[in-house]
Amino acid sequence: MASPEPANHPPGSLHIVVVYSPSPREVCEWCVTLAPGSTVKVAILASGVFVRFPELAAQMPEVGIWGRKVGPDAQVKDGDRIELYRNLRVDPKVARRERFNSQGARSAGLFAKRREGGKAGY
Repeated sequence: MASPEPANHPPGSLHIVVVYSPSPREVCEWCVTLAPGSTVKVAILASGVFVRFPELAAQMPEVGIWGRKVGPDAQVKDGDRIELYRNLRVDPKVARRERFNSQGARSAGLFAKRREGGKAGY
């Protein structure tokens, strides 16, 4: 069953949310109303994210809809959440390797806590 159209939006329009996180624990969100058949790029431009964060306008960031990567020419549907992704500062594999090295092999891993007198790996 379709939900009724809000009173302040024209009937048949698409209601899209554009989300960007410039830093950890900070999220900026814009609600936009678009015509049917609009693309991700149109939604991003309509949100005004490039006005608030001009450094994003230099090169189009990776985008996704509800966590699935899409291109800027993908069509949006009513209720979509468009997410702009920032680049990772540290490769997760490198960060994990560095954490493991700093902890040491004996204090990390599946068998780190052993019974007194138990064999290694049990």
